[in-house]
Amino acid sequence: MSEPISHDAAYENPPASAHTSQDQSPASRRRAADAEMARVLHTTPFRMALDASGAGIAHWKHEPLHDVVEPMSHHVIMAYNGSTQHMERRSGRSVATGTFRRGVVIIIPEGSSSRWDIPKPVDVVQLYLPHATLKRVADEAVTGTLTDLLERTAHPDPITSRLLLSTVSALEGNGALDSLFRHQLIDLLAMRLLAAHTGSPTTFQPTIGGLSPKVLARAIERLRSDSDADVSLDSLASDAGLSRFHFCRAFKESTGLSPHAWLRQHRLEQAMNLLRDTDTSIAMVAAELGYASQTAFAAAFRRLSGETPSDWRRRMR
Repeated sequence: MSEPISHDAAYENPPASAHTSQDQSPASRRRAADAEMARVLHTTPFRMALDASGAGIAHWKHEPLHDVVEPMSHHVIMAYNGSTQHMERRSGRSVATGTFRRGVVIIIPEGSSSRWDIPKPVDVVQLYLPHATLKRVADEAVTGTLTDLLERTAHPDPITSRLLLSTVSALEGNGALDSLFRHQLIDLLAMRLLAAHTGSPTTFQPTIGGLSPKVLARAIERLRSDSDADVSLDSLASDAGLSRFHFCRAFKESTGLSPHAWLRQHRLEQAMNLLRDTDTSIAMVAAELGYASQTAFAAAFRRLSGETPSDWRRRMR
């Protein structure tokens, strides 16, 4: 992640207008990012998690690309996870070149279009970010006026790259946990984009302090609920009377954990109680806690405890 990054110096930070074709058609005619990527990449994603708005994360492994990416209705941010290779991004006679490797990001702003020539297979994680989400985060978190995202071609940004690539291993096959993690991550990445990839400096609002004891107790009660609707970030923030941005910061100030980390720890404790105190099968424990499969549950349990559920149960009995 911290290794040097090679760039064609003339094109390390070219202005968007130098090599981007801006779509002038109504936004309603643009494809959603996942649909346009499926069209141009001629494959299906290795993994994808989307919201109704189209916001989400997709992990693609695809063959060399020599095609035009048409205007999309989302900003698309990519973190590269493959072997180092040179690539070219072209609009008309303007060309941007760069080197794909871990630690760089690619940004395709909403509505832009360009031709891509990538000679080798690609392993990439993509964020699909509606402009409405970026604006909401800016309204909640930023002091100042939202400006457009800059186009980036293999641009060095290890922080954004690491955050985005972390989703590959962090999604656990649990609906409530994965949704909460995804929403927190999308907001965090939107903040990072506002800080590092717009045309003007960004100042974030200061932390407002923790939640009141009453509001914290109500939030924890929701997080302990079996209803996925109760533990959604929107529901938690709305019930607390705060924006998503301020709720997450205040919750962490009060507990030392993000809402997702708190819920993940709570689910682990529930699993341990069931494994230690009952004869419930591991498959039934997985189902009761909302995991898509026993395999997904076992992988999540091992990441947190260092042991498989069956090994932990044998040791504790």
